[in-house]
Amino acid sequence: MADSTPQREWMTTLLLALFLGSLGVHRFYTGYKGSAIAQLLTLGGCGLWSLYDLITIITGSYKDAEGRPLIKNN
Repeated sequence: MADSTPQREWMTTLLLALFLGSLGVHRFYTGYKGSAIAQLLTLGGCGLWSLYDLITIITGSYKDAEGRPLIKNN
């Protein structure tokens, strides 16, 4: 069975988390709609949730909603 969505890019996710992380935009981008809405309503869990996501993206352990790692294009 083929994946319905393309794999998400690491740099795009990183930039979205860095500049719009408290609004949950990076979570919308990676397919986590429910938690993205929660981040939007809580301003990224008062910043802590956004910081956690940013760290996991930088270290490469963040995955999209389908469990796939983010693509790093050089």
